[in-house]
Amino acid sequence: MSKLNSHKAKPKLVDPKILIPFIAVTSLFFLWGFPNDLTNPMVEVFKNVLNISNVKASYVQLAFYGGYGTMAIPAALFIRRYSYKSSIILGLFLFMLGSLMMYPSATLVSYDLFLVSFYILTFGLAFLETTANPMILELGDRETATQRLNLSQAFNPIGALTGQVVARIFVVEKLDTKIGANTAAASEILSTEQKQQIIEHDLGVVSTPYIVLGFVVMAIMLLFVFMKIENTKQQVQKLSLKQTLNKLLHNKNYYEGVLAQFFYVACQIMVWTFIYQYVTNLNEARTEDEQLNATVYVVASTVSFLVARWVCTFLIRYIESAKLMLIFSILGALLCAGAIFIHGMVGLYCLVGVSFAMSLMFPTIYGIALKGMGDEAKLGSAGLILGIVGGALMPPLQGRIIDMGGTGLSDLKLFGFIPEVNFSFILPLLCLVLVGVYSYRSIGRSA
Repeated sequence: MSKLNSHKAKPKLVDPKILIPFIAVTSLFFLWGFPNDLTNPMVEVFKNVLNISNVKASYVQLAFYGGYGTMAIPAALFIRRYSYKSSIILGLFLFMLGSLMMYPSATLVSYDLFLVSFYILTFGLAFLETTANPMILELGDRETATQRLNLSQAFNPIGALTGQVVARIFVVEKLDTKIGANTAAASEILSTEQKQQIIEHDLGVVSTPYIVLGFVVMAIMLLFVFMKIENTKQQVQKLSLKQTLNKLLHNKNYYEGVLAQFFYVACQIMVWTFIYQYVTNLNEARTEDEQLNATVYVVASTVSFLVARWVCTFLIRYIESAKLMLIFSILGALLCAGAIFIHGMVGLYCLVGVSFAMSLMFPTIYGIALKGMGDEAKLGSAGLILGIVGGALMPPLQGRIIDMGGTGLSDLKLFGFIPEVNFSFILPLLCLVLVGVYSYRSIGRSA
């Protein structure tokens, strides 16, 4: 009898009866990871191709992650009114529409239309994330909900890694404008017509993977249209919208979790966006034969992120999730400090290591914030997805720090020895400290 009780103490991560819906929804985590990291290097790409400032180039992230902030709550209300499946289909449609809009953006050579396309694309991602995260939490025993979400989220960085590789091979390598080169000086020897031809060519290169992605998403959308996905277990009591909001606003785990999610996503996007500028600045002091390839370090960041997420999916079964996140928050903050204060390759290695520390944060914050919720998790999910807007609002602030002394990356030395691009990582450091505070305050509440 004791053997039987011991076995029951460890519920299955995923019940075989709902394995197919679990796999189908988990595949979406891969799908939205792809454009997230295909887009990160576009800040540097647009800066070089269009010869614009770091701040203006960072509007790519403002548009991309601003779509989450705009559509998260409407997505949650849509789910409450209809179903998870309907929300997934609508999300895939908007995802497809934004991707295919890259074609007219490139044809018309319009940076503004590119920004609109990114904005609409992430309307779709907001629907998918608002739907998929709480759905995974519900697809199984509550005791294993956070571990199950960590498992599904582990497929997200695989999509991210794929996006990074595609960005490098099919975008950066095919540009006529070479990333890291002095584009302003190089353009002085070209005629206006030649400059325009290069811009048109490069924007066409930028748009191509998004257009292909749009057709892939269209095919997946059609699969979901014809796939049978039953709603997960229904709650006996369905709260009104007013009751749901009131319950969420009085849940300390939840509203602090929304803030923690804001700062975590801001940290991730800043680190993965401006690592390109960090490498470019290091290259300025290196000979042509010693030039570093930024994509190598971005891929290394994603691989470390992916490995750590799988490791954390295992560890979280034995260590309370909030305690584990606190340890990783402290580690991340120390590595971020290394990227700021240590010059050269060691600083770059520290910046790569920050990704390892960030790995478990998104799903763990999600699991802690929505722990024990019923029907209100649908709307609660929207607040956590709304927190992704941190990825829209913070990168322009980091861009402004980098531009303090001019459009270069080390025009100004803070305290006489810290290049402005290094110092800009003070923002991710502060974000990690705040996630650590949430982790500490959640210990005992996440078990």
